[in-house]
Amino acid sequence: MRVPSALPTDLVKGLVEHFSTQAVRDNNSSANLSHTAMLSPGDSPLLIEVANLVTPHLSEFGALLFGERMGWSLKEMWVNLLDNGGHQAMHNHANSFISAVVYLTPTHTSSRTVFMKSPGGTDYSFKNDHPDMVTGPFNAEKWISPEPKPGDLVLFPSYLMHAVPPNEGERRITLAMNAIPTQLNSWGYTIKFSN
Repeated sequence: MRVPSALPTDLVKGLVEHFSTQAVRDNNSSANLSHTAMLSPGDSPLLIEVANLVTPHLSEFGALLFGERMGWSLKEMWVNLLDNGGHQAMHNHANSFISAVVYLTPTHTSSRTVFMKSPGGTDYSFKNDHPDMVTGPFNAEKWISPEPKPGDLVLFPSYLMHAVPPNEGERRITLAMNAIPTQLNSWGYTIKFSN
């Protein structure tokens, strides 16, 4: 789910100014990629504001995933700095149900997030693939996100594999998040989650 301008410009600017200096942890994916420690909304008034703006979208996207509007909580957040030449290897996010990215700076077209089917997935082994077929969301091998603007939010199921190709542009800064529902109920068998 894509939410253009989910965060206002002044909040995006504040996040960039505050967290750019804190993103000093190396990432084993690329020497030109670093991130902050794991954060929670209570770590900064800026993150509380982000949580207040993002949570209604979690509920909306959660209804698409689980067929019901329910409470959601941001489990963890972190800021990524991707400098020129840096990339993020293919991965997914464990121990969460919804993951999200807020783009805080302009993103060069080369480093748009790429979502892809899991290798060795559960798809049909035989596929319809020829010059006259039309590629859509259920038969594509991967999907490249539209070019985001600062403040845009993208939500996706945490199990979905994704990556960022080598950045050919200026520094790309994003705020990533993982969320969990307050509970899941399957015919009376209820699991409650706490953050």
